[in-house]
Amino acid sequence: MSSGNADDASATASPAESADPEFVFELRTCRWAERNWPPGADDARPVIVSRQLGTKRRRWDTIVVEVDPDGLRQRANFGRRRLDSDLLDVVPHAPPEWTYYRDALPDPGYPWRYVREAIHRADDRGILDVRKRNNRIEIRRKWAYPDWVERIVAVENKPDLDASAARDLRPQLEYDVALSLADEVWVATRATGEAVEPALLENVPVEAGILTLDPSSRTANVEWYPRSLDVDAPGTLIEERGENTKYGGTAGRFEYADPEWKADKRLQIAERAYEKGWRAYSETMRPDCRHFQLRREGRTLLPYCAAKECHQTSSECSGSCPEFSPEPPQWRSGDWPIEGGPGKGIRKLLEDRRERNRPR
Repeated sequence: MSSGNADDASATASPAESADPEFVFELRTCRWAERNWPPGADDARPVIVSRQLGTKRRRWDTIVVEVDPDGLRQRANFGRRRLDSDLLDVVPHAPPEWTYYRDALPDPGYPWRYVREAIHRADDRGILDVRKRNNRIEIRRKWAYPDWVERIVAVENKPDLDASAARDLRPQLEYDVALSLADEVWVATRATGEAVEPALLENVPVEAGILTLDPSSRTANVEWYPRSLDVDAPGTLIEERGENTKYGGTAGRFEYADPEWKADKRLQIAERAYEKGWRAYSETMRPDCRHFQLRREGRTLLPYCAAKECHQTSSECSGSCPEFSPEPPQWRSGDWPIEGGPGKGIRKLLEDRRERNRPR
């Protein structure tokens, strides 16, 4: 059961694709998900795809936010930037008529002065009407905050899922399943072409789906479908695992995550995905280096270092790289067709592509 696009499939594979870092496999996974989600289905759903998001204790490689199209268009009223946790305590609860802010908003559980700060920030961003009357701050919504998030799917990327990688990954997947913060959990790995993919033989929780991607054909196969997790029920937050030794076992530690906490976290993650997308890697790399390039694979643009002749990682592509060479000033002083130099052009190109997935 495979899916993919003809224009992506017609591209030639990178000769060093088997040696590419996990970071590049992650970008390929994001691009595939953006065009073909959900796996194994005939019709693609509208999604926002992002990278390296989650909670303080758990960060996922890839996040797929399935969205309601009408709700997503309404979300665009609030701008490109995310609404952080403080703003989410204010903006969605703003009333349609002028109301004293303490009467309009639920008790935040922290001092009201922080709520006032969030109200002024929302006012500065133009997403909330604020006025002072009789020495009291009153608020009124500009737009109703929509219910735009339908499902959140977490994907772990392991291009080479051998026994050692599966052993390291299993506790993380068990944590995800127990907490049930995401609706589904998947593992994406590189297809080997064998009759039975090795990923199916590894010690991966049965609740997690397994997706094999073929870099050469830009297609994906569902090897194992995940179980849907109950995001509306309390979750179990594993804090410390018990261990069995020759002297006996030690107790594990966990706590329960109530549905309200999970709902808040899910919305915060979705807001961060809306702002960031998955093409923000140029913000953590050095496209202003004369060796930095973008290599096209179908419709996917991957970072490439001409000096090292490979797809580099974010940690490799930094000012401390021995091969780093800033663009000459004359490159940046030009005009059309690349105004401000190639590095600035690369950033603008990636931002334009990210913007296509957010309605204006």
